[in-house]
Amino acid sequence: MVSVKRYLHHPFWQAILVLVVAYLLVEYGIPYLPPLIGISSAPVPQSVVLQYMLTVLAGILIWVSDNEERWARFRQPIYAALVDRDKKLLRVALMVAIPLLAGWLTFRAVRQTVAAPPSLRSIHPAPPSSITFRGETITLAGLGNPLRQDDSIAEAYAVGKRVYYQNCLPCHGDALSGDGHYAHGFMPTPLAFTGSGTIAQLTESFVFWRIAKGGPGLPREGTPWNSAMPAWEDILTADEIWSVIVFLYEQAGVSPRTWEEAEGPAEH
Repeated sequence: MVSVKRYLHHPFWQAILVLVVAYLLVEYGIPYLPPLIGISSAPVPQSVVLQYMLTVLAGILIWVSDNEERWARFRQPIYAALVDRDKKLLRVALMVAIPLLAGWLTFRAVRQTVAAPPSLRSIHPAPPSSITFRGETITLAGLGNPLRQDDSIAEAYAVGKRVYYQNCLPCHGDALSGDGHYAHGFMPTPLAFTGSGTIAQLTESFVFWRIAKGGPGLPREGTPWNSAMPAWEDILTADEIWSVIVFLYEQAGVSPRTWEEAEGPAEH
């Protein structure tokens, strides 16, 4: 017990312990934490693991070197392993183990693996025929914007403008070009609404579905785009979503795709 405490109070072994705990947390802890709070998770990419471990290592080196006494104690085991006569077997073992470890890691990185072909993906996946919005079923097929049918475009535009600038601006930008303040933090970046190749190719019911359900509502063929769009049905009413859709089309200067057009060539 005394020997264990002595090791735990030594800066070198404290650094090793922190590295091991950090690796276990990043590699195994993070992927299993989201399900405990009811959200989905995915494996942490090895590039991210490496980035975090390098950050932890840099922090450890700063900590052990900011004090002369601690730095001297930290170097003692390393110096002893390299110089002491009674550590010859340890040196030989390290000279064999380190190249073998490097070779094994390299082999794992470059070896060919057998895997199923990736599933087809689509930036604009086909919407479901109907969705549930706050407990009510909405049929999307053939659905137009009810605010356009009520001839309340001016009022809807004003409401949509308020909704957009209160909620959508940080990601999609002031000019609807997908360059908001937070846009650089997402991959892929938020959608730009300007130009004829974006929302002009979509029906308004499609846009309603994407806003209401967000990234969590994407079907399987929509991955791995990993949209960061939240599910706005938890925040906005149906009329507010239809209003912001009016604002998007009017502000972008394009017309929504009609169902007559959508029944022609299939959406991709």
